[in-house]
Amino acid sequence: MSLQTRAIPVLSDNYSWLLQDTATGCTAIVDPGEAAPIQAVLDAAGGRLDLILLTHHHADHVGGTDALRARYKARVAGPAAEQARMPALDIALKDKETIAVGHSQGHVLAVPGHTLGHISYYFADPPTLFCGDTLFSLGCGRLFEGTAEQLFESLKRFASLPDETLVCCGHEYTQSNCAFALHAEPDNAALKARAAEVKRLRAEGRATVPSTLGQERATNPFLRAADVLTLARLRREKDTF
Repeated sequence: MSLQTRAIPVLSDNYSWLLQDTATGCTAIVDPGEAAPIQAVLDAAGGRLDLILLTHHHADHVGGTDALRARYKARVAGPAAEQARMPALDIALKDKETIAVGHSQGHVLAVPGHTLGHISYYFADPPTLFCGDTLFSLGCGRLFEGTAEQLFESLKRFASLPDETLVCCGHEYTQSNCAFALHAEPDNAALKARAAEVKRLRAEGRATVPSTLGQERATNPFLRAADVLTLARLRREKDTF
């Protein structure tokens, strides 16, 4: 297992994700919404940051980028399609390109919907997906810029990934998503079990993510939507739930 991953809570309900390639010590952070909590973790671990990976331009995902870049001399990679709307990119990434974190290769997936240029990063060892605000545990991102058709196709891009893939999303939204998921699928036994787990985790003050793609395929109504019309209806209902 060459990539180690750790969630760092930032802002009110965001997660940034710390990656370290065990073979080389190369360290990266995904979506640094603010600098201070990340800096504290990095400095406690030796003060190394080589790469900042951005999924989309929203401020709660990029707000700490420039401060971290300045402190650690890290390179910044992110979606080429959004480079005019985010901190300056050293590496502008497009669909199906790769980005190395030491010996670990991240595969870039274009996943428009939440924003038009949103990307995700998939690492195979162990299978780990950094999906920003495209997919949440038991939910998906709002359609701020894209269409339901785009989001449906984006979620389909995760279909080839293995069930054990860790879903490292951008927010601790699982408990609120759970209420809507149970509304959408009240008879889903796997979802009921997940709801009980989520309630217990939050009562203990613990994170509910990462989940796995297998869990999401069994419980997430948005990922389970059979067609665009169903996804669009669910997203409209969730927006006002």
